[in-house]
Amino acid sequence: MDRYPTRRSPVYGDDVVASSSPLAATAAQDVLREGGSAADAAVAGAMALTVVEPTNNGIGGDLLALVWDGERLHALNASGRSPRAWTPEHFAGRTEMPRRGWDSVTVPGAVAGWRALSDRFGRLPFARLGEAAVDHAERGWLVPTIVAQDWARAATVLADQPEFGATFAPGGRAPAEGERVRLPDHAATLREIVVTGGESFYRGALAEQIAAHAAAGGGLLTAEDLAAHEVEWTEPVSASWGGHELYEVPPNSQGLAALVAAAVLEELGAADLDPDAPATVHLQVEAMKQALAVLHAEVADPAWMRTSVEELLAPEHVAALAARVDPERASGAVSRPPTAGGTVYLSVGDRHGMMVSLIQSNYYGFGSGLVVPGTGITLNDRGAGFTLQPGHPNEVAGGKRPLNTIIPGFLTRGGEPVAAFGVMGGPMQPQGHVQVMHRLMAGQSVQEALDAPRWFVEGSGELKLEAGWGDDVAHAVTAMGHPVTRTPVGDRTYGGGQAVLRLPGGGYAGGSDPRKDGHAASR
Repeated sequence: MDRYPTRRSPVYGDDVVASSSPLAATAAQDVLREGGSAADAAVAGAMALTVVEPTNNGIGGDLLALVWDGERLHALNASGRSPRAWTPEHFAGRTEMPRRGWDSVTVPGAVAGWRALSDRFGRLPFARLGEAAVDHAERGWLVPTIVAQDWARAATVLADQPEFGATFAPGGRAPAEGERVRLPDHAATLREIVVTGGESFYRGALAEQIAAHAAAGGGLLTAEDLAAHEVEWTEPVSASWGGHELYEVPPNSQGLAALVAAAVLEELGAADLDPDAPATVHLQVEAMKQALAVLHAEVADPAWMRTSVEELLAPEHVAALAARVDPERASGAVSRPPTAGGTVYLSVGDRHGMMVSLIQSNYYGFGSGLVVPGTGITLNDRGAGFTLQPGHPNEVAGGKRPLNTIIPGFLTRGGEPVAAFGVMGGPMQPQGHVQVMHRLMAGQSVQEALDAPRWFVEGSGELKLEAGWGDDVAHAVTAMGHPVTRTPVGDRTYGGGQAVLRLPGGGYAGGSDPRKDGHAASR
């Protein structure tokens, strides 16, 4: 009998995909059937997700990925930089970075990320990878439950954006659940991208359209900013906990928060604790508070960081953080992170041993609310990840990557692959990584680890407990001093995860979060 209420079972196979959209999972599986690699499948799924889950990502978003090539792990940072004309003075008089409009838009990196993955690890032509996405956009697809709900909320928030309305809310409303949607502008743009290998988006006709729309709207994003975009292949960073290694993409990603928390929990000896016990929740929350404090004080574009990743993960620094954790009492507030986000994540494992952990996002739902006319390109609002605090390493500046919430995760044991996994949802992501990792280490199935109830700690110190936690846990952590809020079924705070687990004898088990519309698929 399953430990937690669930609608799903783990999916087993030699090629496994887990995605928040069944249509994206199918697109990825079709590529695998044709001999494509896990990287090909991930790109096909990612392109399809811009069509079938436009509420949480788009062509104008960012992408990060971790790739196990069969022998070692690689990290791809395809997030974009701010317009070079941005200065602190440009934002003078504001109390925080804007979340909508041109002063929130950074160079979109997802398209370059697709091409980089295809070039380095793909087996099929790049143009093949966009076929499902183009087909769905042109012929239409039926809107599932969660996407319909997200779309309805966004349509209300962005009702004053004419291009958004024309593309995503014709007639003044979002599509209903089960309604067929066609996105012809999106189809044409994806065709242009695959035919030109993405060049049009950065140095061609699409780049000109983006830059012209920015100029007409008073934005500072230019064709030169787009042309200067480059992806970065880098070494992933890791922390050990319970005999496992958690890997993340290094800054500007917030993945360092998950690593700091895992390292603190290792120092506290928390690996063998029951993940459902109140004492475990308390220690995880307190470790995460320390990690969030580090994140919001130190993490930025690495060229501007004053403390290196190595120093932040150094044993003496981790020990000092762990010493601040009282095993009996909750600590106070940490810096307040944003409490929203819109992201998609997918995992792939192929029969040749390649595994991909990929995440892409526009940030807040449909991003900035800006849509380039005639293209279907929703532009991100990643600029909201900067701070206006003078002298802070993440202070807004031109040509700089902001702190980015999206983080793909990867788990190994003794250098051997265990799982490609991730949990979507703004600041939920590092908190979700720690919780899912602990459950996998505790021997739970890949589906159980995603089904289990989650907690979320706000920057204020408020501890939210998802429906599913028992009264015993809520009462115990309240007695420890945590200000607890119990949220109802369906609360969106807790994101949504996907995971593909490598089996000792070969093949994979896939799991997909019931908080989303998707599933795991195999062959």
